[in-house]
Amino acid sequence: AAAGLSYVGAYVINTYKSYDNFLQDKYALLPAVIIICVAVVMFIIGLIGCCATFRESRVGLGLFLAIILVIFIAEVSAFVLGFVYREKVKADVQVTMHSVFEKYDGKNPESAVVDYLQERLHCCGVKNYSDWTTTQWFNSTGNNSVPQSCCQQEAKNCTGHLDQPQEL
Repeated sequence: AAAGLSYVGAYVINTYKSYDNFLQDKYALLPAVIIICVAVVMFIIGLIGCCATFRESRVGLGLFLAIILVIFIAEVSAFVLGFVYREKVKADVQVTMHSVFEKYDGKNPESAVVDYLQERLHCCGVKNYSDWTTTQWFNSTGNNSVPQSCCQQEAKNCTGHLDQPQEL
């Protein structure tokens, strides 16, 4: 379990590099760091449990049980906090995404991140393709289209024009 949690934490940290422009709050990595710390603690606790079982120590097994109960309470608390604050996190990410989309010009690093995100997640805009109609890039191009990264991969001749929403 500790190895699995370590992998998840490292994967989240590695993936964060691709989306760091959308998450301006640097505390967004905190859950991944906590996951890695929990993995280290779980490894140590697992060793304590194995040693206590091997030696048949009542004190060691009691300590192991107490630690497991504390971890369980911490997990329940983390679940409750995640559930309570999920809307705040969602709203914060949407506000940040709107600001990054507003900076889109097709050339800057934020634009590359937006294109990567849309292609990778098979999406267009924050909620849908109509989000592009309020951006500075959309108004400056004047061609009534969204970026090519909004096009479906199956659409061969997609131009991003809003009169062909089935290709977006």
